[in-house]
Amino acid sequence: MVKITYIEFSGNERVLELEPGTSLMQGAVDSGVLGIVGDCGGNCSCATCHVYVDDGWFDKLEAKEAQEEMLLEEVFEVRPNSRLSCQLRVTDALDGLVVRVPERQF
Repeated sequence: MVKITYIEFSGNERVLELEPGTSLMQGAVDSGVLGIVGDCGGNCSCATCHVYVDDGWFDKLEAKEAQEEMLLEEVFEVRPNSRLSCQLRVTDALDGLVVRVPERQF
């Protein structure tokens, strides 16, 4: 199991233990993390699973593909560390990852 910390907009921290291969979005939705909706079920078509990846972790993630880049152009308050959590798969290398949920989703 890999520990991932989600910080909800309220500041509430949720530390989840997720199986490798699970998307960060699915782990959050299954566990009721506030602010991550995942309307499209992980198909990279809605941008309702936007998160900010904490410093030091961004280079450990797989690169964004064109569809994710396009959707991130439409989210509220996009930042250089913005990612769609449906596109982030849990790996052992991400043990300890911290992501922050924005105030509102697309």
